[in-house]
Amino acid sequence: MLIRVRKKSELKEHQVTPEAIYKQRRRIVQGLGLGAAALSLPAGANVLSNLLGKDEPAAVSDFGRKPLVFSQPDAYQPALTPTAEQVATSYNNFFEFGTDKSDPVRFAQGLKTEPWTIEIDGEVEKPQTIDVWAWMEKQQLEERIYRHRCVEAWSMVIPWLGVPLASIIKAANPTSKAKYVAFETLYDPEQMRGQASRYVGGGIDYPYVEGLRMDEAMHPLSMLVVGMYGKTLPNQNGAPVRLVVPWKYGFKGIKSIVRISLTEHEPPSTWNKLASYEYGFYANVNPNVDHPRWSQASERAIGAGGLFGSERKPTLMFNGYEEEVASLYAGMDLRKFY
Repeated sequence: MLIRVRKKSELKEHQVTPEAIYKQRRRIVQGLGLGAAALSLPAGANVLSNLLGKDEPAAVSDFGRKPLVFSQPDAYQPALTPTAEQVATSYNNFFEFGTDKSDPVRFAQGLKTEPWTIEIDGEVEKPQTIDVWAWMEKQQLEERIYRHRCVEAWSMVIPWLGVPLASIIKAANPTSKAKYVAFETLYDPEQMRGQASRYVGGGIDYPYVEGLRMDEAMHPLSMLVVGMYGKTLPNQNGAPVRLVVPWKYGFKGIKSIVRISLTEHEPPSTWNKLASYEYGFYANVNPNVDHPRWSQASERAIGAGGLFGSERKPTLMFNGYEEEVASLYAGMDLRKFY
């Protein structure tokens, strides 16, 4: 008899946002002039609580998304229901299109994602230019259900489709000097309204950049993602390719990637440059290290108890992936290297 031992990081049924919660809600501030912009209210807002009807919210259009073929379930694809797709694709942070949660789905649909290439350069023996769509067709994509934890203290559960980041790094043959991996988002102010206006884009110095230490990038949990919910990524979630590192806060998951560079020294990261006292380079989920302006000890599970439900749950160390990744930081002061 085969006995399967569950990893601590795997989700139990009671930890996953029930999709059924959303199946009976549609009438959200329609006729009141708020529409999708209401999604931008602060995390604790209850102003919409009396405006929720009994039907599901209007579905977000797929806008040309394509179905993807992916592998069979593995240890990170438990048979559980993730956060409702309509919610995960309409409540987003993607400042290139605006700072409100509703801005990405409203303004990202015009982003042209075909053709799309990624440059892989730096400390590699085989620099490459990858045609993302041609590359995608050749990959054996994996579906993994991961916890997603935002630094703003809200969370979701999302089924991602992609490949281990390590596979694309290995293909470029890193040199012995490669200690870090740097990432860069598309810079195109004509398509990305937030890049054209510091007011709209939150005062960020674009293009958005991020980085990982090499051992973090090579860890089996780190993914280069091209889809979610069985289809290619929607523009508002970082189409056509983004990074997902599930034990880190969501802002490390850089979207719409155009460059991956291997470097000898720690690369800059956007939020760390903007406010280093609030956003560290490592950005590991840690309930014991608060953000200067709010606690990280608990999180609001989006969808639990309604679209703006107030249900909170304790934040897990490394977002629940402590068993797999804690060894990466052995001996480090996690308050200093936050």
